[in-house]
Amino acid sequence: HSLNTGGTVGDDPDAVLENHQRIYKVLGYPFKSRFDVWQVHGRRILTAEAPRPTGKLHPKADGILTDKPGITLFMRFADCVPILLFDPIQHVIGIIHAGWQGTCLKIARAAVEKMVESYRSRPEDILAGIGPSICQACYEVGDEVFQAFQKAFSGTADRLFHHHGESLHLDLWQANQMILRDAGVGRTQTADICTACNLQDWYSHRAENGRTGRFGVLMALEE
Repeated sequence: HSLNTGGTVGDDPDAVLENHQRIYKVLGYPFKSRFDVWQVHGRRILTAEAPRPTGKLHPKADGILTDKPGITLFMRFADCVPILLFDPIQHVIGIIHAGWQGTCLKIARAAVEKMVESYRSRPEDILAGIGPSICQACYEVGDEVFQAFQKAFSGTADRLFHHHGESLHLDLWQANQMILRDAGVGRTQTADICTACNLQDWYSHRAENGRTGRFGVLMALEE
């Protein structure tokens, strides 16, 4: 009933599979068109030339791209940032999974570079959307995260953090906007919806202390 799409959170596997199938049926895409991955908080970007065969192990990656209308890209989220990319000139789409690790590794830049390399995209033609994810006010982090961002973002890291008394909070939305802008992306739009603030609509790993599901993000090109 909650439409959980996460298969590693203790839910009934048959119910999770049915949820995936329901999503595809409602949106009008064949379930066999799905290409999804095992998300590992890294920087690897895959290009999909065909759907993932049923029963085949998920490849490990945190970004997927395709220019094939017969493929639907699918990823799962619960606080990490969904970044959706679209090149309307070369007809390429992509979904990126960016938690603090992926953001620190600048996975969004890696995806843009992969679009340029694999599909001849121009960064200025790419449109980006930052989907529902945890907001800065809800995302307290430790000093190890602050130090990692200081190394990765050099002199611009301080603007991504805010002190709330003794606690330190990270702005993943601004960080990924900055990464996309520096990569040359033409236009970025942010949903400004916090998963932790809106548990009635979204799953939040942080707000629900890890006992939660995953919402799905599906993206496909029109035939």
